[in-house]
Amino acid sequence: EAEIARRGRGIRDLIVQVTLKNGGHLGGTLGTVELCVALLRVFNPERDKIVFDVGHQTYAYKILTDRLDRFHTLRSKGGISGFPLRGESPYYAFDVGHSSTSISAALGFAKARDLRGQ
Repeated sequence: EAEIARRGRGIRDLIVQVTLKNGGHLGGTLGTVELCVALLRVFNPERDKIVFDVGHQTYAYKILTDRLDRFHTLRSKGGISGFPLRGESPYYAFDVGHSSTSISAALGFAKARDLRGQ
């Protein structure tokens, strides 16, 4: 728990620093920092589908899934997106922008998994 809190503070500071410079949404993403750290300790994003409701919730996820070195380019030309994009990272299950897609996406993934017997 202490490690999650420590990592969360550093990630939160980086998100604030970059979004102050490049723009972006802070509320949704700052609220999911510790959640992202915990999810990635328990689940394997190469195998497990992690579904976010709002694309703005994924800044910490971007940092923790191999984009720390590019995070300073967030929302800038040629940089990483402010939203989850499969073309940007193999760790995204689907492209998403704004809210209310998560439940239908998660149900679709679960149904496909069940139909495949996985």
